[in-house]
Amino acid sequence: MVRTVACILLSTMLFSCNLFNGKGSRSNDRGMIIPSKKSKNFSPERPVGMVAIPGGSFVMGQTDYDFAQQKNASPKTVSVSGFFMDDTEIRNSEYQEFVSYVRDSIVRQRLAERAYELGYDGTANAASGQGGISDFAFKAKDNATGEQSAYLQYVNEMADGRSGYESERQLNWDIPIIWDKYEYPDRDYVEVMEALYYPPKDRFNGERILDVRKLNFVFTEVDKNKAARATNSKRQDFVVTDTVNVYPDTTVWVRDFNYAYNDPLHEDYFWNEAYADYPVVGVTWSQAKGFCVFRTKKHQDYKRSRRKNNTENVIQYRLPTEVEWEYAARGGIQNAPYPWGGPYLTDSRGCYLANFKPKRGDYVEDCCAKSKKSGFIYTAPVKTFHPNGYGLYDMAGNVAEWTQSPYGTSSGEYTGTLNPYLGTGKDTDRKTVKGGSWKDVGYMLMVGNRDNEHKDSARSYIGFRTVQSIPEGADVRYNRTRQ
Repeated sequence: MVRTVACILLSTMLFSCNLFNGKGSRSNDRGMIIPSKKSKNFSPERPVGMVAIPGGSFVMGQTDYDFAQQKNASPKTVSVSGFFMDDTEIRNSEYQEFVSYVRDSIVRQRLAERAYELGYDGTANAASGQGGISDFAFKAKDNATGEQSAYLQYVNEMADGRSGYESERQLNWDIPIIWDKYEYPDRDYVEVMEALYYPPKDRFNGERILDVRKLNFVFTEVDKNKAARATNSKRQDFVVTDTVNVYPDTTVWVRDFNYAYNDPLHEDYFWNEAYADYPVVGVTWSQAKGFCVFRTKKHQDYKRSRRKNNTENVIQYRLPTEVEWEYAARGGIQNAPYPWGGPYLTDSRGCYLANFKPKRGDYVEDCCAKSKKSGFIYTAPVKTFHPNGYGLYDMAGNVAEWTQSPYGTSSGEYTGTLNPYLGTGKDTDRKTVKGGSWKDVGYMLMVGNRDNEHKDSARSYIGFRTVQSIPEGADVRYNRTRQ
């Protein structure tokens, strides 16, 4: 017995020595705690189409004469961390990617569910895309090796409606969707696809159109405010699932103006190629939030596809807070009423500096900075006018923009001064809107001006842009600001 214990102790000592002399799985840390990774400068990837806004402090609020007696925009000094921001409002062409992704996801999801009902498990090799609905079964093979994945098989087996693994099943994106109704491969495929279109009784002139009411995007998030204040609760109590229809409301062009003939915009503004570089409108705050989730997912999926087992998370895209938006709109110029400084709405040549309503009944600007046209009656293509000191376009005029912050008439008075959210901590139904639009007078374009709208309302004059936080201490190259 003594010999057995001695052998065990000796083996333990030899094993320990092996671990700490550099020959085992650990480094030679001499029994001390040493960071596994050496510290180095972190340089976040600048997303395409975004500019870096340096952190700093500024006087928030109405620093010019308060013509409208808007006491909810009183001046206050605050500090803001750095962030990336879209240099333009989100275009129609960019939002179309979101709509197309949701459309294709729903089609593939329904095809996969039907294939699952028919007993197809995704283990068979897909043909050239003409093999029938079985080609669209939930995946059971690894993309890199082409071999069956034990995890995907487990997920598919556990997807019984009670385990919660239904959302973990992976759609097959390798096979193109067949859109031509005369090339549908089998009857099950026909039945699934026909259910996604308007029924014959709802069609005009026999035109077969996808039912946009079914283009719903489902995403989850954590209610951090609730989690921070709760005790002895389960994680699932703070997980919030949102469902939002992603198709923009094109009827806003008719609904917002009762006595104007805007039918052509209702028909063409979102999908016609002529409007590809125009800012998307008719989008609610909830839809803009859903777009941010989609943009994060798309970026994350790409990074993981490029490097297997990549666990690095993409910094989330989101809507800017009201304070972030106003700070960026000032372009590094303190106490300026407009993004270009001010106080005038025209440059030295008499050209208007933004897309807005310059005179009563006159929606056409006398001249535009970068266009041969004399002006725009409605919205203008992004980057038509000159950027501000941070390189941001249309921070005044064109379309007003959603912010993340709830709207309160006196929120600036009782909130903090460090990255203020300007909310009550509760998700109110009204959200702050900033920037003014093509239909507004010059006063609404002031950076300190505040407006609001119900978060589920869509307007022909409200769009949005997104931001991405920059970690403190990150190595980022910022653009010089105009002084």
